[in-house]
Amino acid sequence: MSDYTDEERRIVSYLRESAARGERYFRAKNIADALGLSSKQVGSRLPHLSEKADDVDIEKWGRSRSTTWKVTIS
Repeated sequence: MSDYTDEERRIVSYLRESAARGERYFRAKNIADALGLSSKQVGSRLPHLSEKADDVDIEKWGRSRSTTWKVTIS
């Protein structure tokens, strides 16, 4: 994870730990609230992390009022 920024590292760690506990679906706002970031900070990084992260699969799942992301451990 050396090629991640600090914020990316925090997001991926949070997603990995949450997925390990059985959570699968996330919204940027909820991730941001848990990490003390803005939903814009998280939302702008998730598409990039979906291509970059090796240890978790991040998939754009649905879009209603806000995008839902499906996360599974690789």
